[in-house]
Amino acid sequence: MLQTVSDWLWWDRLWLPGNVSWSDLEDNEDCVYAKASQLYAVVPCALCLLFVRYLFERYLATPLANSWGIRDRVRLKAEGNHVLESFFCSQKRAPSQADVSSLCKKTSWPEGKVHIWFRRRRNQERAGLRKRFCEASWRCVFYFCAFVYGVMALYDKPWLYNLREVWAGFPKQSLLLSQYWYYLLEMGFYLSLLLSLTFDVKRKDFNEQVIHHIATLTLLGFSWISNYIRIGTLVMAVHDSADILLEGAKVLNYAKWHLTANAMFVVFTALFLLTRVVIFPFWLIHCTWVYPVELYPPFFGYYFFNVMLCILQILHIYWADLILRMLFKCLFSKLEGDDRSDEDENDSDTPVERNHKLSHKNGSGGRGRANGH
Repeated sequence: MLQTVSDWLWWDRLWLPGNVSWSDLEDNEDCVYAKASQLYAVVPCALCLLFVRYLFERYLATPLANSWGIRDRVRLKAEGNHVLESFFCSQKRAPSQADVSSLCKKTSWPEGKVHIWFRRRRNQERAGLRKRFCEASWRCVFYFCAFVYGVMALYDKPWLYNLREVWAGFPKQSLLLSQYWYYLLEMGFYLSLLLSLTFDVKRKDFNEQVIHHIATLTLLGFSWISNYIRIGTLVMAVHDSADILLEGAKVLNYAKWHLTANAMFVVFTALFLLTRVVIFPFWLIHCTWVYPVELYPPFFGYYFFNVMLCILQILHIYWADLILRMLFKCLFSKLEGDDRSDEDENDSDTPVERNHKLSHKNGSGGRGRANGH
């Protein structure tokens, strides 16, 4: 049965055009081809990157945070209460008004105190500013290094300037050493992000991040096996270019260099829209949809690869909307860190206290006017 599954999985027609078989992609004196077995190296690469990240955050990012005076906010710890703790862990992190009323009866606590307890308890599980700074610093450095390496690997290649060259001789295109290392580092990085998602700062687009990382790894893995490597390197370079500025803007914002961070974020927005909403769909996806069928009939891999690219494009549109909202906030107010992050709440600003302060303010204002008259 395992042999049957293997034969079906590696059936030529799933991965290659109709006139090509795996035997045509065996190494010879002139060409060396990508092999599926080489992808096993992605796992140790991801583990190595996690270790490098640990060293970077501890010995470079943390001292830099200290020198820039980046400190976590002082958080008041929630008072011990097993009833509220049980509700928080098993039911809701943010109780409704009806839940609060019920909990007040069970704990004999006033409503304001229950609100404060939940705010403090939620804050305890949120990542501090220094952790967000270290994570953004690591991603910024990696994206910068990966983009520079990608430019060095692509600048003298004809398919960078003429997308029809992507398919010249496909799929019998020899693997270049620069392509091997570019793929290995990028896939190792995204696998490391996937492995560390549960430990990293949890953002509002957590589910979209999971989908993005899985789609990216699937896309890169499939493109490697099917020898879609030339278009794969272009896709990686397009993605890395804007991510550098996003992470850099967050780093500067955490350091309270708000004007510089806002300026960088504006440039990032323009570059993101250009690369992800214009170049990616109208150049790269067009290249993978239109040009291949001029050379060979569509096959399963052709459709699968393009569907994965479209999934990425849907995520790009989702993030473009989010980024434009952040840009509006950046230009007309103050952007604090990453708008996708779950920020600390002011545990003294409960609904009860807000109403009390408002009533007190209105009452004082009325007495002031009366005294003035």
